Amino acid sequence: MPDFFAFPSSDGLALLARIWGQPTERLPLVVLPGLTRNAGDFEALARALSEDEEAPRQVIGFDFRGRGGSAYGPVVTYNPLQEAQDTLKGLEALGISRAAFLGTSRGGLVMLMLAGVLKRVDLFAGALFNDIGPVIETAGLARIAGYVGKPIPETWPDLVADLKHAQGFLFPGLSEDGWERFARQIYRDDAGRPRLAYDALLEEAFKAFDPSKPLPDLWPAFETLKDVPSMVIHGALSDILSATTVEEMGVRHPGLQVHTVAEEGHAPLLWDAPAQGAIRAFLDALA
Repeated sequence: MPDFFAFPSSDGLALLARIWGQPTERLPLVVLPGLTRNAGDFEALARALSEDEEAPRQVIGFDFRGRGGSAYGPVVTYNPLQEAQDTLKGLEALGISRAAFLGTSRGGLVMLMLAGVLKRVDLFAGALFNDIGPVIETAGLARIAGYVGKPIPETWPDLVADLKHAQGFLFPGLSEDGWERFARQIYRDDAGRPRLAYDALLEEAFKAFDPSKPLPDLWPAFETLKDVPSMVIHGALSDILSATTVEEMGVRHPGLQVHTVAEEGHAPLLWDAPAQGAIRAFLDALA
């Protein structure tokens, strides 16, 4: 189980970090979760890295405001720039001045805000993007908009069935036990009943998305990391990150490594040995 570290945001919210393992001479890995998710998504990866008998590595995960164990905030503050500022506050509170970063979906956008908007490329010893890039496919965004903040079934079996029905095309190889694990990773248990593990008002924050309008140009932010060792983990079935975008990322960052996860869409779960091995090898090359 991780340790927990609470710290205040600049606007007075109590935010939570989860810490796996102790500091070592190796660079820590900072993990940043997706839109409605929290650092619990990285439990399997964090344990594999922090409990490595030969070369353990500390892993720090942040629950963004309104998610997991962090306090809820004003809806207007549920945006990647604010989340980047909160992350910076957490890093400062923990005394971390340099680390490798892994961001899943929204977490990868927060990394781009840290590097490209807050101008803190100095924090990055390495950057791993889990199924996210500077171009986001609108079909995937529309799918996400369809479930954020919506009511969920009142029993775990019904919720698991609902999740499998909605996302089965993204994870066709997932076993029945895997769907149960996936559901319990996304939602929290309240006396035997599933509940959202995030502020339902994220739906309001997400309503700004309009598929008929162009999204912000994130390429300049990505290019600020051109001299930072980077990897993209791409779900082969992703409806958020296209193969075309991955190819262009490689053009703009010639040293980019790519690891494709077969039979998984958005976003790869990072439970499997090949993905964990690719991440470990990338990190080992940093320090």
